[in-house]
Amino acid sequence: MTSDASPVAVDARGMRCPWPALRLARAMREAREVLLIADDPQAEREVAALAAEHGWTVEGDAAAPGEGRWRVRR
Repeated sequence: MTSDASPVAVDARGMRCPWPALRLARAMREAREVLLIADDPQAEREVAALAAEHGWTVEGDAAAPGEGRWRVRR
């Protein structure tokens, strides 16, 4: 099990949906918080839908232009 201090990082750059969402779902099996990095334009919608389905919270991070970063928490 991961610690609550830092999120598990999932780098899904270069992957097309649904792969970023699938990688997120896999990581969330064991983690309480995941930082997902993805560059597919559809990823934001997919992440939001997956989070809503599971009751997770999502925070966006606009740190890198052209690249989505989301913190997903239980």
